[in-house]
Formats: sequence, structure tokens, C-alpha cells
Amino acid sequence: MTTEVLAKVEASAPRRALGVGTLVILGALLLYVAFATPPTFGWQALLVAFGVVALYVGQAMWRATERHLILTPEAICDDSGYVIVRVEDVEKVDRGTFAFKPSNGFLIKTRTPQSRAWHPGLWWRMGRRVAVGGVTSGAQTRPMADILAAMVAERG
Repeated sequence: MTTEVLAKVEASAPRRALGVGTLVILGALLLYVAFATPPTFGWQALLVAFGVVALYVGQAMWRATERHLILTPEAICDDSGYVIVRVEDVEKVDRGTFAFKPSNGFLIKTRTPQSRAWHPGLWWRMGRRVAVGGVTSGAQTRPMADILAAMVAERG
């Protein structure tokens, strides 16, 4: 794989802290409500389950946003070398207002279905869709999307 880096996207510390902090506070509040003023058993179990899920997703977001994404002429991958999507498989890049995309991010439509993966706050992949963004800066994702779109248009 080429080591030439065309664009790089990472989560800034304040955005990362705000995203993770929001999920942790939500989880803590749900657990507090479940045990401080217990409703019927069914509702209490639901509050506990949602609280635990929110805390788990907060922890998963903390781990996921430690990484950064790199666009090379061959692929978008993370800093460990894990390939998220190959450029040759990209069919379309969508940054539109009404695209189903993460905040400050963009959506990639691929030619073939991809395996499912989710790194909260950074990227997700399901079927023929790959989305990049979340707690990332628009100033970093916009150039990455533009470069990728230009590479796709150049390819024909």
C-alpha cells in the first residue's frame, strides 16, 4: 500500500470529550432514574438496559476516536492499516445536506456490499454504504470527500 497520505481525519479532543461525555451522562442519568425512583419492574429493566447500552457505546466511542482515518491513492484506512473502503470500489461520494450521513461527514456508496462495522463517532459501514464523520471536524472531512470524489470522477 502506498504511504502517500492525501487527507487525514481525526477527532479533536473537545469534540471527542463532548460526544463521550454526553453518552456517559445519559447512561448515568438512566441508571440513576432506574434505581432512585424505581418504576414498575419492566420499566426499571428497560431503563437499566438503556443505561448500560449508553455507557457501553460511550466506552466504544472513546476507543474508536483514538484512531484517525487516512486517505491514500488506494484506500481509506485507519492508522493501524485496517482498510475501510478501497478507492477502486467507490461508486459515489455524497456530502449533500439531505444525505444519510454523520455530522460533519460524508457518505460513500460502493459497487459491492461490504461487511458491517461500526466505530462510533468516526465511521460506520453497512451493505453498500460507508459513512465517515461524527465527532470529526468538517474542515478535515470536507477535503477528504472532495479528493475522493475527484479520484472517482477522474477514474471515469
